[in-house]
Amino acid sequence: MASRLNPYIGFGGNAREAMEFYKEVFGGTLVLSTFGDFGDKEASNANNIMHGQLETDSGYTIMGADSAPGTESKPSDAISVSLSGDDADELRGYWEKLAEGGTVAVPLEKQMWGDEFGMCTDRFGVGWMVNIVAAQQG
Repeated sequence: MASRLNPYIGFGGNAREAMEFYKEVFGGTLVLSTFGDFGDKEASNANNIMHGQLETDSGYTIMGADSAPGTESKPSDAISVSLSGDDADELRGYWEKLAEGGTVAVPLEKQMWGDEFGMCTDRFGVGWMVNIVAAQQG
């Protein structure tokens, strides 16, 4: 396998819900492993997600997990996940689902550089940027 870079998002107890939501948005195959799968099945966090991985039909990979026992985690304001490309219908569909129940900082619309671009924070506190590349005139 070639090297790849993908987001790994930390959640404070709702990783299952968030990762299932991202599967609804992007499609693909979701694999979830709990702390109980690899430890004490009776522990209070046994059903929390130790590792989740979504491989989408478009080739994206999103990973996520709940906080490890004794730690606190929340999505960082310093990081956003960026989606870009020229499949406008696909990207608009992602945008609509991600923005629903979240907060739109920049509406998805044509920008001064010619592309459609928007920024939102989904209902799990994760920041997203969507950029639809303008068709080239030629």
